[in-house]
Formats: sequence, C-alpha cells, structure tokens
Amino acid sequence: MATVAAAYPFIEVKIDTSALAPVAQRSPHVVAVVGKTPSGAPGGAAAPNKPFEVGTSAEAAALFAQVGNGGAVTPTTLYSSLQLAFLQDPGPSKIYGVRVDGDDYASALAALEAVDDVDFVCLANEAAVGVAGPPATNLMALKAHVESATAQGNKRIGVAMVDPATAKSLTYADDVNTTVQNLKSDISRMVVVAARGATTDVATAAMAAIAGFDPQVSMVLKRIAGVSTPVQLAFTPTEIKKLSEDGIIPLIRPSLIVGDALRMAEGRLYTSDAELLYIDIVRVLDDIDFKLRAGLIGAVGDARITEFGLRSIAIRLDGILGPLKAAAVIDDYSFSIPVLNILSVPESARTAGDTAVVQNARANRSVDILVSITYGPAIHHLKVTLAPKF
Repeated sequence: MATVAAAYPFIEVKIDTSALAPVAQRSPHVVAVVGKTPSGAPGGAAAPNKPFEVGTSAEAAALFAQVGNGGAVTPTTLYSSLQLAFLQDPGPSKIYGVRVDGDDYASALAALEAVDDVDFVCLANEAAVGVAGPPATNLMALKAHVESATAQGNKRIGVAMVDPATAKSLTYADDVNTTVQNLKSDISRMVVVAARGATTDVATAAMAAIAGFDPQVSMVLKRIAGVSTPVQLAFTPTEIKKLSEDGIIPLIRPSLIVGDALRMAEGRLYTSDAELLYIDIVRVLDDIDFKLRAGLIGAVGDARITEFGLRSIAIRLDGILGPLKAAAVIDDYSFSIPVLNILSVPESARTAGDTAVVQNARANRSVDILVSITYGPAIHHLKVTLAPKF
C-alpha cells in the first residue's frame, strides 16, 4: 500500500524570488573620451588602450597628466578635454578616458568594445578626418568604431568637430562640408560641430553637453560651457543656415538669449538618412531598443507560445512602454502580436492560414511582435505673423 504523506506541518511555504529579479538598466548619459598624452610618466599613470572611469579632475590628472610634488598639473590633450566634459551642466552621468598609444586611435577605440554602457565617443581635440583604412585613422577611426559597435548591439554616437582653425571665407560652409564629407554616417551615428576660432576641444564639450540631457530633449539652443570664439569670427546668418542644412551644427551666440555662452544652432546628425536626421530621435530609439531587449529577455525560454504565455509578454510590453508615455518621452504606443491574435480565436474558427502561422511559430519557437510608437518632437522653428492695424 502506497504511503500517503502526512498532513503535518499542514502548511508549507516556498518563496519564489523570480519576480524580484531586477531588469537591466543602461544610462543614456555615458561618454568616453579617447585622446593623446605624452609617452611615459609625463602622460599619466594610465596604461594605453585601457578605459578608465574618471569622476574628478584629480583622478583625470593622476591618470592622464603629470602631477608635480606640489600638486601642480601639467595638462595634456586628453586631460584638458576631460576638464571640459566636467564643466557641462547638466553633464554626463559617467565619463571614461582612454589613453592613445602614439597615433593609434583604432586600438584605443577597440578597447571600448567591451565597455557596454558607453553612449557617446569622441577623440580629444582631434580635427583631422584621416582615412578609412584599414586601419582607419583619426576621425575616420571614430566613425568606424561607432558604426561597428552599433551593428553589434551597443548603440553609440560619435561626436567630431570641424577644424576650428579653418579660415573665414566666402565659401567657408561649403569648404568645411567638403573636408568632413567622409564622416557622414549612412546609419546616423555621427555628430559634427563647428566653432570657428575656438581654442578648446569643441567636440568633447559638445558631446558632454548632449549627454547631459535626456534622450528626448532637442539639442537646439542648448548651452555648451568652456568654449568661446572671437566675435569677429562668429558665423553669419547665411553660414548658420548652410552649415545646418548640411548636417553640421554651428555653435552660435544668440543675441536674444542673455549671456555670452555658445549654443547649438541645430540638433541634427551628420547623416545621409533623412528619416533619422535628429539626435533626439536616434537617442530615444536607442533607449527604447535597450529597454525592450532588457525587459523581454526574461520571457525567452520561459513564456510559452500559448494564449496565456503571449499575454504575459503583452503585459511586459505595457510595463516597458507605459512609463515612457507617462513621462512624455513618447506621445503614444501600440503593439501587435499576430500569433496572440490568432490564439485568441477558437481553433474551430481559424483559417488554414492562421493555423499555419501558429504551427510555424511553434516549430521555429519564434514570435513576431510589431511595436509602434508616436514621437512628438520639440519645436525647432516658429513662424509668427505680425499684423498691425489702426
């Protein structure tokens, strides 16, 4: 006779903590500055081609500059650029510095491939476009890095600058656009800024300023600290419009805004893709992309291709996209799970095509989901009609 388990201790409780597992998070405000320092001790204690997180000026000095016995710092290119990143308000949530070995930017950028939380990358005070290679050099190495990292799932944007020493001329806008033309990204991964006559690293300052804002915030008229230009070299209205239309962001000093700070005259990427033209659109899509992957990964291997299982995925989608709508990051959203729609119908009422869709999904263990979001961008241009009357 089979033994029947005793009732005692009457009630057994097993604690399942799976619902308490945290969802992976990724800050959209992390930057990396790759730059040169002198070889040996004068260039700091950091080893080349190795990312270091820097949170203070003192850390940046110890890693990427020479600090004297009295605490005096002998600046280097990389150290000076990091100082500009610290100046931005709001600023990045995290800053990495990478020391270049000689002129080998490609190897230094490759060291960032394993750092999966970087959103923006720039080269410290580098204006030379370089060549596509292989190996790619200078700013072309930056472009290659951000496009390659994006293709591998680590979405990144590179920020570069027009050579500030480019002389003022009647053809300035066309000349600089021609010079940096090879940096144009077909997949909208490059930002190019221009500040004629600036003596500091415009790219790093602009990158840190962009990273300081939430993804949905437009960059138009946002302030950049630590960069100045001679009044006589300020961009003319014609140059501002031409540069902006070419995808290059001019830094301007609007007379209508109190203060002497330079501000971004546009918010565009340097891209050939008119559908992904603005920085905020790409940043929002990158952020949602990560949130969807992080929020749905828990369903892989657990949720079943049944009506109940797919409804659990629908609940997850609402939990990911709902807060974005509530925070006004997106205006609205919807999603469709075709297999779920079919499974919601009684089996006797399904068509042969419906049955085939379900069978294929179960055979391949793959489910398609279409997510649609409505994005309400910021105003970039106001057209006001002034109609006086007596």
